[in-house]
Amino acid sequence: MDTKALRQKILDLAIHGKLVPQNPNDEPASVLLERIRAEKERLIKEGKIKKGKTSAKTSDKPHYPYELPKGWEWTTVGEISQSILYGVSESAKSHGAYKLLRITDIQNNFVNWETVPFTDYDESKAESYLLKDGDILFARTGATVGKSYLVNSLQENTIYASYLIRVQTYNQVLPEFVKYFFESGYYWSQILCNSVGIGQPNVNGTILANLMLPIPPIKEQKRIVKELTKWLSIIDKIARGKESLQDVIKQAKSKILNLAIHGKLVAQDPNDEPASELLKRINPKAEIVSDNGHYQKLPNGWCLTILGSIGTWQSGATPSRLRKDYYGGNIPWLKTGDLNDDVIDSIPEFITEKALDETSVKLNPTGSILIAMYGATIGKIGILSFPATTNQACCACVDYKIDKMYIFYFLLSNRANFISMGGGGAQPNISKEKIVNTIFPLPTLAEQKRIVAKIEEIFAQLDAIETAL
Repeated sequence: MDTKALRQKILDLAIHGKLVPQNPNDEPASVLLERIRAEKERLIKEGKIKKGKTSAKTSDKPHYPYELPKGWEWTTVGEISQSILYGVSESAKSHGAYKLLRITDIQNNFVNWETVPFTDYDESKAESYLLKDGDILFARTGATVGKSYLVNSLQENTIYASYLIRVQTYNQVLPEFVKYFFESGYYWSQILCNSVGIGQPNVNGTILANLMLPIPPIKEQKRIVKELTKWLSIIDKIARGKESLQDVIKQAKSKILNLAIHGKLVAQDPNDEPASELLKRINPKAEIVSDNGHYQKLPNGWCLTILGSIGTWQSGATPSRLRKDYYGGNIPWLKTGDLNDDVIDSIPEFITEKALDETSVKLNPTGSILIAMYGATIGKIGILSFPATTNQACCACVDYKIDKMYIFYFLLSNRANFISMGGGGAQPNISKEKIVNTIFPLPTLAEQKRIVAKIEEIFAQLDAIETAL
């Protein structure tokens, strides 16, 4: 079940007036909006709020995106808000007079108030920025632009940071309804159309105020909020259960790989040629490891060696980006971001023969097995289904005499070890030397094939379960 799509469908029904039935006895939204306008004029005259900027009209008859049910009205966020205000530019502190809520403190409509920092602020100015239950906070910049949070159950005096905009609606509009609108597909389509900036998209207060939204009668708002709260709560429970099951599947796969490389996934066959004989035949100079803490009790017929003994490993290079004649050729050039823990069927970037001759290493055989050596992708695995080159951040096994999928599954099972070898710095890395000297448990050739077949049988079953979620 695609819970995200289901959630959007229910929100879409709500803002189109199709989630709950209309009641002809409800006071229409037009009356509600007239009361808001009257209250706004009064507050302006009393000097309690400033008169908002009037947006330019492009035609006498405004264009509305879709037809609303009887009793509903199109309006804007600015029209139903008594305040749209940016936050304060203050530094976070471990102690202070006020909690300081930031964009990063809001995750999936939830705030862990225990981790929200403090700040100090001029007490004479703080009143304008103090949050209240029912306030809606809006992220105005960065990757989370457009995300919103409905303030509720405040326990401490809290102000909000400058990358947030606070929306306070008039009493004639439920903030819960507006918050649900801020999660709808129509709202997000407006955000995408109106956000500015490429590297750091943002939406300012004027853009936010001009966003269009449909308003039902206040009684229907209450019915919609009640119905949405019920259904979205059910969907969230399903999603959490789905995530839990996905975690269980991930753990199950990890356990299967662990059993496989310790010889506990399939039975041994005493008639198989011993792995030591296999190793002597494919590499007479191979190193056989006699003792190791992780594999002290090997199954009958197995032996320990190192990755360098069962294949030839090499890394590539990055052709100079200043040389235009190095790129856009017909030779696939792989980077760590292309590794997907699976078979790689295509690569988006290509280099020329000239670049290959001068700076890169050709991975001639199809089926080369690769592992990422640097950065955030360290330990990621891939198997090429075609000849290609690679950059210096990948180490590739380009020649092997045993089952390639057994090597692949071993590398997957050993990822945590590769990550730990890379260190915990800002740019972790593993050397090629460390990879080739990694201890490798070698089963008989026949058992390698049995192990691979069993892994793929079980993984297919687990994948089918995950697909059905």
